Amino acid sequence: MTKEVVGDKRSFSGKDYQDPPPEPLFDATELGKWSFYRALIAEFIATLLFLYVTVMTVIGYKSQTDPALSPDQCAGVGVLGIAWAFGGMIFILVYCTAGISGGHINPAVTFGLLLARKVTLVRAVMYMVAQCLGAICGVALVKAFQSAYFTRYGGGANGLSDGYSIGTGVAAEIIGTFVLVYTVFSATDPKRSARDSHVPVLAPLPIGFAVFIVHLATIPITGTGINPARSLGAAIIYNKDKAWDHHWIFWVGPFAGAAIAAFYHQFVLRAGAIKALGSFRSQPHV
Repeated sequence: MTKEVVGDKRSFSGKDYQDPPPEPLFDATELGKWSFYRALIAEFIATLLFLYVTVMTVIGYKSQTDPALSPDQCAGVGVLGIAWAFGGMIFILVYCTAGISGGHINPAVTFGLLLARKVTLVRAVMYMVAQCLGAICGVALVKAFQSAYFTRYGGGANGLSDGYSIGTGVAAEIIGTFVLVYTVFSATDPKRSARDSHVPVLAPLPIGFAVFIVHLATIPITGTGINPARSLGAAIIYNKDKAWDHHWIFWVGPFAGAAIAAFYHQFVLRAGAIKALGSFRSQPHV
């Protein structure tokens, strides 16, 4: 025999998660809160550390594999090690700053969250400024400590590799940033957190892995940007023609990829457009 359980079906009709309300486009009151400036400091320091460690890794690898200095072309961390440096630093820094600023560390991520109404315009703009300044300072530290190697090995600046067209470079940046921002949305989705609450998945972990995988795929093409602050910081401090030749790719590509990811997650997977339309229809109209 089986035990029949009779219950009120209405008790199961509600959601087991709560979507946060969309942030207003403008919210000047943020400028009067210490938490806002604390978040800016966190984004600045995180991006500084990110660029310092990763560009130092790139410079170190190139110096270790320079035929003029070392006959062993297998020395150094290799492309795999560089990808791990970028992905690992994102994992660490997002974990450290997520509770303070959200752990964006990337203007493209901030832009995607702005389009999804997860942050206000004021916060998004100030985050991007803090991220770019942090990136510039981080690369400046690398140059200060490794001045000779820094100039000789390209300053860690992004650039379109020989043999690849501009279209290929733009596509690589769009797809790579889409993977990253889509992962950010999925890892921080309140619906996923409620549904998979029994699975101890740390949100920074898949985000770091996304950065790692994308670097493996796109380092041979563009050196992997997917982060306009990272590209800008290296270009400004290195400041050679090669760093600026196709610099626009590292802004247009990531911002386009972030916009596509925001639209896909919010309006396709989460049916945001249908929800918005249903909310509009439910309101009384005069």
